[in-house]
Amino acid sequence: MIKVGIIGGSGYTAGELIRILMYHPNVTIDFVYSTTNAGELLSVAHTDLMGDIEMYFTNVVNPNVNLVFLCLGHGKSKSFLKENQFASHTKIIDLGNDFRLTQDEIFEGKTFVYGLPELNKMNIKNAQFIANPGCFSTAIQLALLPLAEAKLLNNDVHINATTGSTGAGVSLSETTHFSWRANNMSHYKAFEHQHLGEINQSVNQLQPDYKRELIFIPNRGDFTRGIFATLYTSIEESLDEIVAKYESFYTNHPFVTITKTSINMKQVIQTNKCIISLEKQGNRLLITSIIDNLTKGASGQAIQNMNLIFGLDESTGLHLKPSGF
Repeated sequence: MIKVGIIGGSGYTAGELIRILMYHPNVTIDFVYSTTNAGELLSVAHTDLMGDIEMYFTNVVNPNVNLVFLCLGHGKSKSFLKENQFASHTKIIDLGNDFRLTQDEIFEGKTFVYGLPELNKMNIKNAQFIANPGCFSTAIQLALLPLAEAKLLNNDVHINATTGSTGAGVSLSETTHFSWRANNMSHYKAFEHQHLGEINQSVNQLQPDYKRELIFIPNRGDFTRGIFATLYTSIEESLDEIVAKYESFYTNHPFVTITKTSINMKQVIQTNKCIISLEKQGNRLLITSIIDNLTKGASGQAIQNMNLIFGLDESTGLHLKPSGF
């Protein structure tokens, strides 16, 4: 059994990790660390766990676990690792943004591998430290990588993506408060969202000569979870040729489905799936990519990475079905 610890246990991503891991056939949850909830039942912070798990938050770390998931706020993983030492065999998966970019991948002798399985599966299998991708970047990269591998990205890509309120974390702010979010919609960080660094990095990994612009408008949606991303660019190849390239690229990746039909976000909520729809009008290609920001965009993908690191089938414990109604 893989003995795991979760750091930053009261947030949304930690809640999703617990929900999936407590039924994972190869995992035992050793501890869930939270300084603000130490001594409380997990179900106090995660009420959906009531009756399913009788476990308490702790403010004590077991340094000898097999794997630690870091579910801390962005920028806080480095300081936590400086203050807390783990055994030399302990593997670490960081769900924050501290180690995702190439210039940040080495930290105190630890080299973090960018954990997008559909891009870096072999490197992940041999890694000890993983930087789990961001949610927007996961949906958008999966939409673009087959084109980058085929060297077909030759024009600007226009991206419009909407995320649920859980993407902003559990702490309240003006734009996550129900009274503001309900019956409302807005964009934020237009053209400069922090996930653009990851996306450009991965596109250039497969197509190093891509010098055009990824023009990204992120939106806040009036729903709790999910990402609905639409992208368009100019491309000469036929739709059937493009679909064939996508299907070939994702042949050995169980969580990505390609279709030419219309898709909706309920098809992926509470699953580790990404569904990509392809349409073409003239030379304009429309790509629609949908994921659940808390599963494939965060905790589910972290567990997928854990499975790969420990030599398990990557879908172990992640056979999750959405509800279409």
